[in-house]
Amino acid sequence: MTREQGVWPFDLPQLAEPLASQLRFLLEADRLKSVVRGSRIADGSRRENSAEHSWHIALFALVLARHAAERADVLRVVSMLLIHDLVEIDCGDTPLFDEAAAATQAAREAVAARRLFSLLPAEQAAEFLALWQEFEAAVTADARFAKSVDRLQPILLNHAVGGGTWTDYDVDEARERALTCRIAEGSPALWRAAETVIRDAVCRGWLKPAPGS
Repeated sequence: MTREQGVWPFDLPQLAEPLASQLRFLLEADRLKSVVRGSRIADGSRRENSAEHSWHIALFALVLARHAAERADVLRVVSMLLIHDLVEIDCGDTPLFDEAAAATQAAREAVAARRLFSLLPAEQAAEFLALWQEFEAAVTADARFAKSVDRLQPILLNHAVGGGTWTDYDVDEARERALTCRIAEGSPALWRAAETVIRDAVCRGWLKPAPGS
């Protein structure tokens, strides 16, 4: 069904609030399935979409919670990870290595967050927006761990496909480390794992060595 066909979405007078607004928000969130990211899925057959990415890193948090640097509230972490990329419905994916797009990313995504979460009932909208802002600021233990798994997943996928976005953006080891080293803030153990993967990728020729090395 498109916006031109049938009733989009749940614009039915027989549905009372707040349920009607919540269902409209959930149908709007379905659009995240159409946002294609740079990373390939692990079998290399295609690029992942942002909804798949959000599910995958939420699962990362659930499985890897014991490795958080500080005690993490897993439900809050998973909640952050499930909503933090919803802004890509309006903005599209901003690849980690795209410096031009990254320069305007924060401003664009803040506008998108306010539009999307405003579809929810007011109290829930404020709760989701605050959670999204907490993730972006990354100053709480929960947000730092959430950021860690968000950064770890693409490293594993790039290694699994033999280069991936490292090859697409001609990335070297120094740049990769500079952009992902904050994994250590949320989980030193996960950063050690990431470093192992990065070193192996360099040895295999999937990631360029740092200049001068």
